[in-house]
Amino acid sequence: MRVIGLDYGTKTVGVAISDALGLTAQAVETIERKEENKLRRTCARIEELIREYGVDRIVLGFPKHMNNDIGERAEKALEFGKMLKRRTGLEVIMWDERLTTVAAERVLIESNVRRENRKKYIDKIAAVFILQGYLDSVSAGDGTSGWHPEEN
Repeated sequence: MRVIGLDYGTKTVGVAISDALGLTAQAVETIERKEENKLRRTCARIEELIREYGVDRIVLGFPKHMNNDIGERAEKALEFGKMLKRRTGLEVIMWDERLTTVAAERVLIESNVRRENRKKYIDKIAAVFILQGYLDSVSAGDGTSGWHPEEN
């Protein structure tokens, strides 16, 4: 079972892939686009990665507010998740991504990555945190606690 983890942002999508056993997440790349609503190339690249790695499930970061409310960014992530499900036919699990960017930033700082270089890595590191959280949940027997876009 390989799983792809995505950190969906306004102009980037961080990508991580699990190992073949579904135990660990590795950073792959950051997909960039010039405009927020220009998703054709972004989706095409995600589909390429799905084929290349033999992915059978998508975990998409779900940016809820700290009080658990769903705001504009979360709504856009849900729409993106529905689009991915239609395009790929794969299960899409929305995974709570609160504080993943903060954690990714902290890791980069602790790794002495210069401020001007952090932007290159932060989204794919956040995708690793999203995917690893999901994988850990699955191994603990709680892998169904994410949201599925078709439920809302």
